[in-house]
Amino acid sequence: MKKNPIAIFVKKRALVFVIIAVFAVGACFALKGTGAYAVYYNSAGRKLPIYSVERADKKIAISFDCAWGAEKTDGLLEVMEKYGVKCTFFTTQFWAEKYPEYVEKIYAAGHEIGTHSATHSYMSKLSEERIISELETSSAAIEKITGEKVILFRPPYGDYNDRLIKTCEKQGFYAIQWDVDSLDWKEISAGEIARRVIEKTSGGSVILCHNNAEHTLEALPEIFANLQGRGYEFVKISELIYKENYLVDAAGRQRPAEKT
Repeated sequence: MKKNPIAIFVKKRALVFVIIAVFAVGACFALKGTGAYAVYYNSAGRKLPIYSVERADKKIAISFDCAWGAEKTDGLLEVMEKYGVKCTFFTTQFWAEKYPEYVEKIYAAGHEIGTHSATHSYMSKLSEERIISELETSSAAIEKITGEKVILFRPPYGDYNDRLIKTCEKQGFYAIQWDVDSLDWKEISAGEIARRVIEKTSGGSVILCHNNAEHTLEALPEIFANLQGRGYEFVKISELIYKENYLVDAAGRQRPAEKT
């Protein structure tokens, strides 16, 4: 009996798919404990910054980007001292050089400072050499005042690509995004800011605010009182993230590598 050529083709093609699937699963397990697994886990090798952190506790982080203006910064420091909150500021090089007294105040109050680049450029458009320069000079401006090494970086505009994230890793920086956007930069009301943050925050969240936004300072007491009342603890981002043996999943959530 003559075999149907179409049936033979279909069977061979199905066998090929099975072989590929088996290889892919094996590759996952083989790479599980390595940096290569982290890359594989992120949607076909795409590199992502840290948006949030998987944790068993209720630690969260609030952050403030500093690029223009400093008038409201004293108020931020006062309200955080009142509620026992520690946070992370991300400053550009030009902000740190224009307001060195505020860099000193922030650090002296027990908060940490990461870099927000040198020039607040769209970093995905820059060459690796230019990215390194932005990271190095902006960090140096901060370290000159605080005396502490900068390890955190937030891309301006939340703009990034593989080249930027890989360069950050090579230079020893953790690239940090956020999973809760206060939208304070849109100059929405203090009540709207507070509601957004309170509703969207969960364990391991990173909250984005801006130091000189119009209504952020007014919103903070409600945010702090509500979230602390629900058992959340505000910590610096360097205390929230994992420093080693981790991966970042396709949603940008950082987690211990051994848990997947």
